[in-house]
Amino acid sequence: MTANLFKQALAARQSQIGLWLGMANAYAAEMLAGAGFDWLLIDGEHAPNTLDSVLAQLQALAAYPVHPVVRCAWNDTVEIKRLLDIGTRNLLVPMVQDAVQAAAAVSATRYPPLGVRGVGAALARASQWNRPPNYLTQANAQICVLVQVETLTALANLDAICAVDGVDGVFIGPSDLAADMGHLGCPGHPDVQRAVEDAIARIKASGKAAGILIADEALARRYIELGTTFTAVGVDTTVLARGAEALARRFKGDSAPLAPKPSGPSVY
Repeated sequence: MTANLFKQALAARQSQIGLWLGMANAYAAEMLAGAGFDWLLIDGEHAPNTLDSVLAQLQALAAYPVHPVVRCAWNDTVEIKRLLDIGTRNLLVPMVQDAVQAAAAVSATRYPPLGVRGVGAALARASQWNRPPNYLTQANAQICVLVQVETLTALANLDAICAVDGVDGVFIGPSDLAADMGHLGCPGHPDVQRAVEDAIARIKASGKAAGILIADEALARRYIELGTTFTAVGVDTTVLARGAEALARRFKGDSAPLAPKPSGPSVY
């Protein structure tokens, strides 16, 4: 079983720049696979992905030197098992509120006795259908578990979440955090920014990798300077939509649609 180079990069604190994939399409994913990003996030929480579409995107990305990360819809043992079996090795788990939930996410990715992942390697793309002899004994060590903190409750429990063995990184969700703090749609609010910067410092101090998604270039660079290790700097849907709007306006002027400008830094 090959080593998980993304997991190794996070452990070595090597900055990894990523892009969010929300189009739920293997052709689009392959198009972006060669763009030069270190990692691409296949979103199973907010994008219209199914297990089949995630599989197709993993297959499309496999030929390229880019690390796929998959965000599951929820911290669900059955869903996580199925994502791992189709080849997910870097898993982002949303809405983790405390250390118990973080430990459950880790357990879902480990075979017994270290966890509760069901054993079905003969059916799994992850094991190459049992062709290599060592998948079951080596798989646990090659899974990268990233948990998402995005509420005030999660921030209150952040130190305990970071202390969970098997958690490789903690991802800050600025949009949901802003909403939970009473600033829906305003991740750039000073209170939110203070909370994000404090969280980055605490994650970094724990020895775990810190991550975030932010489409505002200046703010993304600021977070990288503060210590984020895996930083997503855009979303494919936004790149396409805003790029298309800009092209149309260059030829049609005011008759072309124009998305409203965000009042502050944009996550997406």
